[in-house]
Amino acid sequence: MFSGTAKGSGKTAGSLAPVGNWTPPACWYEPYSADEFAKSTEEGYDLVANNPDQPDYAKNAVAQFRNHYKDGKYKNYNKDKSGEGSWWVATRDPDRWLTEEAQKCDKQPFWVENGKPPNVQNAVTPQVLAELAYNRVKVPDTEISLAPANATKVNLATWAWLDKAEFKPVSVTARLDAAGVNIQATTTAKPVSLKLEPGTADAETYPASGNCTINADGSIGEPYAKGKADQTPPCGIKYLRSSGHGTYKLKATVTWQISWTESGGAGGELPDGTFGAAQDVTVQEVQAVNR
Repeated sequence: MFSGTAKGSGKTAGSLAPVGNWTPPACWYEPYSADEFAKSTEEGYDLVANNPDQPDYAKNAVAQFRNHYKDGKYKNYNKDKSGEGSWWVATRDPDRWLTEEAQKCDKQPFWVENGKPPNVQNAVTPQVLAELAYNRVKVPDTEISLAPANATKVNLATWAWLDKAEFKPVSVTARLDAAGVNIQATTTAKPVSLKLEPGTADAETYPASGNCTINADGSIGEPYAKGKADQTPPCGIKYLRSSGHGTYKLKATVTWQISWTESGGAGGELPDGTFGAAQDVTVQEVQAVNR
């Protein structure tokens, strides 16, 4: 169902954490033709019923399910009504199969006539596809470049920036082409800011909020260059105390702005996502030499 530039180009890639209480759906309902539903049900039945290692209660359960749609309330999976409607079946995100959220789509498969909307929450729409794609977006590891690179000094402004070649928009497209339903949506994540947390209260950030916003050219922060030693970095840190024999854990978190579009051009916004990581920073005392 999913395709696109789903992975970041950094050393590692991670999933976005939505800002706020919102999470992508862990389950949804999608359509099956009568033949598709019959094939899926028969395969599931054979897999359990003909397995001697399966307990009797499992075999009874799949038999009751099969009989309901083949010889009970419905006849032969409504194959005689093919072209008149479709079965809508609960589907769980394989990455969150056992979560409580994934169990909320607990409605048994139901028949919907063509032209009528399925009367159930989380029935697949372009926006639901976009929300599902959100969970497949992978962004680069948030390892920032620093100058000085290996170790900085107490009271020395340390410049910080992100590699513009790696931190660029990434997209994932989700498609559904089944039982006469053909829809798709593309979810795009765009980096918009970098949050710096020094790992100690004995530090100052540039800017003071620690939030480095994106520049006009898509970069975040600015690489240090010769001749800038007396300048204040647009994005950076100044440590006020040595890290001693250890290091400080500098945490860098990138906020990604999320939007989506469907094939017809409509779309909207989804909650921002964040992804961060920590890296060790050594801070040394400035050594004075008396002559």
